[in-house]
Amino acid sequence: MTQVDVPPTTGPVRAAARTKARRPGRPAGRTWAPAAFLLPIAAVFVVLFAVPLAQTVYYSFTDFNGFSADVRLVGLANYRTIFDDPSLLTGLGFTLLYAIATTVLITALAIPLAVVLNRKFFGRSLVRTVFFFVGVPSQVILGLVWQYIFSPLNNGALNSVLAKFGMDPVPWLADSSVARACVIFVAVWAGVGWHAMLYLAYLQAIPADLYEQSQVDGASGRQQFFHITLPQLVPAVVVSSFLLITNGVKVYDLPYAMTKGGPGYATNTITQSIIVQGLSQSNYGVGSALAVLFTLACLAVILLQLGLAGAVSKRFA
Repeated sequence: MTQVDVPPTTGPVRAAARTKARRPGRPAGRTWAPAAFLLPIAAVFVVLFAVPLAQTVYYSFTDFNGFSADVRLVGLANYRTIFDDPSLLTGLGFTLLYAIATTVLITALAIPLAVVLNRKFFGRSLVRTVFFFVGVPSQVILGLVWQYIFSPLNNGALNSVLAKFGMDPVPWLADSSVARACVIFVAVWAGVGWHAMLYLAYLQAIPADLYEQSQVDGASGRQQFFHITLPQLVPAVVVSSFLLITNGVKVYDLPYAMTKGGPGYATNTITQSIIVQGLSQSNYGVGSALAVLFTLACLAVILLQLGLAGAVSKRFA
């Protein structure tokens, strides 16, 4: 029987064989290295979000008042209290109205304003600065200033101007419907400039060749806006509307500074109700139940907004 001599394994082949033999998987050091960088983030998430959320859900089923160590489970009693309290339902309604109205109005006004500010005219930089810094001051300060302007008294700033024209004073913040409209107006006035700057940044990233080619094809300014500008601004609309929705559902400072939630509960917000129920009245059970419902409502609104944003993005893709 003839014996066949096998040549010795060369260097590269030997190294590949060693690597293949010892590797059912990656080295342990490389496997745990990415996870080690995520540990601080996971710890912060657990401590600042997961644990408080779990405690809130637990307290929503108890009669905890923040002081007594004797905590009893009460089932869904706190949730029934919420739906039986007209002030809490009114706060939920105004919060949703505020979030939707400010999102729609600011978006409808900020996009045309950004288009105008993107054009060349004298003093353009100054005008951009003015519109941007309108929304820079604290919402509490803006609320207090506009509270004086919209004062329903005869010596209020706006009523004083109306009196000079022989008009009767208007109950700006004393009428429920008018007070809601005033709060939404101030929020839109303060937010249009900032979001216009956001759209302006996206407008400046649109290639100028698209407009030049459309002009050659005879497209009008209106056609350019609806067929070039708006489709290119879809990512900006997604970002802007997401910020507006999230800030709208958790609003507290502006309505409270202007009206303290009044008249009655007309401009009461969910965040204000949570603070009043949980802290001022030491009813942590009801406050926690309200916070749980508020979290679920925010999640539903955000998911709906993301779904609509995805559908719009596919439509203009």
